[in-house]
Amino acid sequence: MRKILFALSLLLSLNSCKNDQKQNDTTQVVTTTSMITDLVTEIGGDEITVQGLMGSGVDPHLYKASEGDVSKLANADLIFYNGLHLEGKLVEVFEKMGSQNKKTIAVSDALDKSGLIGSEYFASNYDPHIWFDINYWEQVTQFVVEQLSKAIPESKTVFEANGKRYLNELSNLKSELNEVINGLPKEKRILVTAHDAFNYFGRAFEFEVVGLQGLSTATEAGVQDVQKLATFIIDNRVKAIFVESSVPKRTIEALQAAVKSKGHEVTIGGTLYSDALGDAGTIEGTYIGMFKYNVNTIVNALK
Repeated sequence: MRKILFALSLLLSLNSCKNDQKQNDTTQVVTTTSMITDLVTEIGGDEITVQGLMGSGVDPHLYKASEGDVSKLANADLIFYNGLHLEGKLVEVFEKMGSQNKKTIAVSDALDKSGLIGSEYFASNYDPHIWFDINYWEQVTQFVVEQLSKAIPESKTVFEANGKRYLNELSNLKSELNEVINGLPKEKRILVTAHDAFNYFGRAFEFEVVGLQGLSTATEAGVQDVQKLATFIIDNRVKAIFVESSVPKRTIEALQAAVKSKGHEVTIGGTLYSDALGDAGTIEGTYIGMFKYNVNTIVNALK
């Protein structure tokens, strides 16, 4: 981390002497997670150039900036990140950039913290997986519109139009997902995954959510955790459990084996996208496509 911070300081110093040497005429924006990359791209359109640091399958809890990432950050005009300690390994980098007058924006600042899910075991005391509440993501969308409009006032009308269109798409998404989920009886709405990424989803759609690991994947699940959850699955007749695309599947496979050792069976219902979207260029590579895929996977497996 010290090497990264030193490289960042050096690059920021060099860049301050050549602010006029941009890659092109558009504002350079760097984003962290793929959800934020997708959103900022939707709102910014052709008015900005977006570079995302974290692609498909990347776990932001454990992500460490490379020297290439530092170069992207140093050359950025704006940086959007989640906040709430989701990008734990990048906190020092963002703090350093703030002291160098680099514009860094935490999208979680759009939200009233009193409504967030807390945790006494997590460093920030808030669950950072805010994108799984579509109502929150609507607030974040409006916040991104406002921040881009402040930074590039000449493109404000474009950002506002893109924001209005996208908010309409999010409203339609909520209606569609509610219709799908209403086909699953409430007693079957028990979602067991690799880590606690889906609590906002559970609150919004009336699911009981249980993660093998905690809010951060930096917290390892122990043997007792596996055995305790295996008993819960048996007692509640949970039909399926789920792998996450950004978390090694061995933890869920170990849970499945623990259930089997107790004389019961539970299937792996599929892979869900939690801390990262799917591959770029696919339906699951967008926020809306990811949400539809997740809900259909969950409902079909638990019916």
